[in-house]
Amino acid sequence: DFLCISLLNGYVQLRYNLGDKTVILQSFQKVRANRNMWHSLKAGRVGTEGYLDLDGINMTQKASPGMNALDTHTDFFVGGVSSLSLVNSMAVENEPTGFTGCIREVVVNNRELKLTVTDPKGGANVGDCDGTVCGYTVCKNNGTCKVTNSGFSCSCPKEWIGSTCEQSIYCSQNRCGSQALCIPQPTSFSYICVCALGWSGKYCDRKIKFFIAKFVGNSYIKYTDPYYGKRDLQNSRVSLNFTTNQAEGLMVWMGKGEDEDNDFLAIGLANRTLKVVINLGERISVPLIHSKHSTCCDDRWHFVTVVQNQTCIKVYLDEELILFEDIDPDRKYTALNYGGICYFGGFEIGRKVSIVTAGLFQKEFIGKIKDVVLFQDSKKVQLMKAEGYNVYNGNYGK
Repeated sequence: DFLCISLLNGYVQLRYNLGDKTVILQSFQKVRANRNMWHSLKAGRVGTEGYLDLDGINMTQKASPGMNALDTHTDFFVGGVSSLSLVNSMAVENEPTGFTGCIREVVVNNRELKLTVTDPKGGANVGDCDGTVCGYTVCKNNGTCKVTNSGFSCSCPKEWIGSTCEQSIYCSQNRCGSQALCIPQPTSFSYICVCALGWSGKYCDRKIKFFIAKFVGNSYIKYTDPYYGKRDLQNSRVSLNFTTNQAEGLMVWMGKGEDEDNDFLAIGLANRTLKVVINLGERISVPLIHSKHSTCCDDRWHFVTVVQNQTCIKVYLDEELILFEDIDPDRKYTALNYGGICYFGGFEIGRKVSIVTAGLFQKEFIGKIKDVVLFQDSKKVQLMKAEGYNVYNGNYGK
């Protein structure tokens, strides 16, 4: 499989192959050879249908039914490749050559690639296209960069300070404690502290321990499974107790949650109903929803277990089997390759549940979770030893 964007005789071409045929789209207009002119390019595909937008002029092409997922196992290259042998013969029309010009603001699946000296895995023969020490986005938060004798300086908007306008004035003298995040509150000319896992208090200066995790919104726990390499990924299992009075919320996401092709097993609430979603490959997300009237949002404790045996999924709620379905009788994909990552309650600060889950779940979880067990482990997951923010002691009270 491959997806390639290239220039051919001044025209932009998009080519992709999902395993069965190569689809080719070419821009209507030529790219002008002007070093002072930047062009905006958006290209990609949704299933088998491709799209190409150059400077606001859009074209699409529907492909005949076939494979609909891009399965690549190579690095992502910008501007050229480390070896021409990596380029599929169908990816370009002529012999592949490296790109000569400037590239910036590369966004892949809503995530911007940092084209700096230190962030990529490697590269060669790449220089500063701006020609000055200012470069692209040196100054953060809409700051303006100026070249000086000693390097550069940033002129910052009134609410930002620092050498690169990286710090809010409201957080310049914050009292947030160990590993806490300072979140500016411009409307009140102040800030709030978001506490790292294991800390509490207005300034996150009080150490806490708990065996019941309380999620208050904008909360998450990220647990790395130390036994992932030894797991039987064709037979997965997760169980936990939860309580909430909310109608929506993501409780568990077993999977990296980095891009659309990651496998995952998700448990949450949708419209006051327990919802389980499985993706074992090719982005075939199969939602399983308990159709009966649910009592999941009644502030009572409930026990949920999800068992995956290859493509057969069983869901238990309060020890009653409520769902049993074979999501793929053809057994094309049978393993849950979740990468050893489990999220509870939501995702990292700034990552919206609705976006990461592609609309499968709308909100982060608000409520309590305890007694998490993965597979057939004899011990519960020690949530306190994971990474997280804004999670509190739920041992007492509501």
